[in-house]
Parts: sequence; C-alpha cells; structure tokens
Amino acid sequence: MNNVGTAYVLWLGCLLQLHGLQRLYNGKIFTGLLWLFTFGLMGFGQLFDLILIPGMVEEHNAKWKVRQGLLPAGATQSQPAIHRVMTHEFAPTAIARPTPHHLTIKLLKAAHNRGGKLSVTQGVLDTEASFAEVEATLRELAKTGYVHVYNDPETGIVTYEFREL
Repeated sequence: MNNVGTAYVLWLGCLLQLHGLQRLYNGKIFTGLLWLFTFGLMGFGQLFDLILIPGMVEEHNAKWKVRQGLLPAGATQSQPAIHRVMTHEFAPTAIARPTPHHLTIKLLKAAHNRGGKLSVTQGVLDTEASFAEVEATLRELAKTGYVHVYNDPETGIVTYEFREL
C-alpha cells in the first residue's frame, strides 16, 4: 500500500528535474513518463499534482485492495475531497434517480401527453432525469423498434415518435 507522505517526497524529485515520480509510484505509468519527459507538463502538471496526490494514493490503494481480494470488485472507498469538489458531489441529492425501468415508464407517459412525440429536452423536463439518461433510454427504445427517430422538418430537433401511442 502506498503512502501520501512518500508520494509528496517523490513529488520533490522535481527539484532534481525528476518530474512525475509521484505518478509512477502510484501506478500511473503513462502520465508519469509524460511528466518526466515534459518537465511535469512545463511545471503546471507538477503543481496540479500537489492537490491530486492524496486522491492518486487512495485510488492506487483501492485498486491494490481489490487485486488482493480485500475489497469486492467494483467497490470503492469514499472519494477524496478533491474528487467531490471537482465533480460537485457535496451532498447527496434530494432527488432520487429513477431506475431505467421507471424512466422508461415516465418517458412513455410524457410521450403520451405530447401526442406520441418526444424530444430529449421534453423528456428531461417531464422526468427530471439527466440529458444523458433520457437520451440513452430513448436510443435503447429505438433499437428495440418501439420508437422511430427522425428530425423535425421545421425545427431540425431530433424527435422520438412512439407509433403505438
């Protein structure tokens, strides 16, 4: 298991023009070599790593635990604080995300209320799911043949038509 203190000591290798040692230590071979040959991305990457080192060490240690069988595959430990800040995971959201099945039902109801036609934006408004979730669900429905996809001739908007409604 890696140590944050050791990673910071290796980060100081940049003073000897050995940039990226902290990345190599944490199993990030490609970016470690990139840092080494580009002087730590001209110093910017090296400075950015001052913030990222705790997360790199935690990620490396979690992967090590999975390989050793100490954590089940897919299990994650709590995300480091910098990850939560960068991904805006400050607190659990109050809105529960619908399961794919529930999202499909909501989209069907939304299309029914709109005369059998639905755009992704309309689906987002009616279901409160993300654009990616709605678009992925509508694409899956189109693959199964339940939905026909076309561009509206007047607006050019991609429209999903539920022909059975």
